[in-house]
Amino acid sequence: MTTRSDGPPRPGGRVGTAVRDLHPGYFAFVMATGIISTGTFLLGPSWLSRALLGIAAAGLVVLAVALAGRLVFFRRSVAADVRAADRVFGFFTITAALDVLGARLYSAGHPLVTAVLAAVAAAIWLVLTYGVPASIMLLRANDSVLGGINGTWLLWVVATQSLSITAATLVPAWPSQAALLAPVAECLWSVGLLLYLMVATLILLRWLTVPMTPATLGPPYWILMGATAISVLAGARDLALPRSIPVIAATAGFTEGFSFALWAFGTWWIPLLVILGLWRHVRRQWPLSYEPTLWSIVFPLGMYSVATLTFGKTTGIAFMHPIAHVMLWVAVAAWVLVAAAFVVRLGRARRPAPDDTRATADRTGRSA
Repeated sequence: MTTRSDGPPRPGGRVGTAVRDLHPGYFAFVMATGIISTGTFLLGPSWLSRALLGIAAAGLVVLAVALAGRLVFFRRSVAADVRAADRVFGFFTITAALDVLGARLYSAGHPLVTAVLAAVAAAIWLVLTYGVPASIMLLRANDSVLGGINGTWLLWVVATQSLSITAATLVPAWPSQAALLAPVAECLWSVGLLLYLMVATLILLRWLTVPMTPATLGPPYWILMGATAISVLAGARDLALPRSIPVIAATAGFTEGFSFALWAFGTWWIPLLVILGLWRHVRRQWPLSYEPTLWSIVFPLGMYSVATLTFGKTTGIAFMHPIAHVMLWVAVAAWVLVAAAFVVRLGRARRPAPDDTRATADRTGRSA
């Protein structure tokens, strides 16, 4: 432990550095793992679903402890992220991770755990959904934040729609609360829809006014597709609620039609995002290595599969089923590749540097 005169003792070494530099969007790992666990729960194999559920739950615990440590020991680093327009929206992954994991645990027969996670997620969302825009408008150092807009801004949409999903998911468990949960689910879906239209417009404006570079064209732009996919899933969950609920009966036609439009638009995004990735890594030869934001590619792929399957079943659109099967295995392959890259990066970080090895050998020789 290292100490400072202006605060509590801080953890030192690699652990301290990892906690200090924890990316705000690292909870996307839980989101990606949890949604693929949901997809394999629906389509199989069940053993893979259970394994991924365990990994997602463990990841949530580890990241929560790391975040708590960062808030206690490295508040200046957290404050710097809050003031950075290109990073602050990453904190919305906390809400989405709790909801995605909670929805999967509901399928495993733990509705009470789902409700608890959803309550925590809702509290965090309330703080972020007003605090983040306020910080950007009131605390920014520059006249314009247009240069800081990127795909992570759409995590605001993802977090909002994840709350809609858990609200709709809990209706069968507590039918007595349907009159409250169903309107909340539909209202959040509507808010998420309008947020998507607003933020996607800002991203397009940035693309057309700020020069595009390989450094700025990163994996978070895949959330352009992921935000549409989770909106489709939220819409499908709302459509599955009883039509005897007034708000569902009043909005079902709009929800179904716009959800299909979002699905089509999300599908349209996929080839363009692949082209942009090829431009970044092939044309401009940007190094392809592990970075935390890579989970922002895995999550949209998994969410697209689950949303396509669920919406297809709810509306009776049969052609969506085989698409969901194919995309699920694309998502699994992406998860394996990113996880392998993370393990390789972790192994390299733990390996002592050559200078350290020589210094250790010298000390050993002198002591002998």
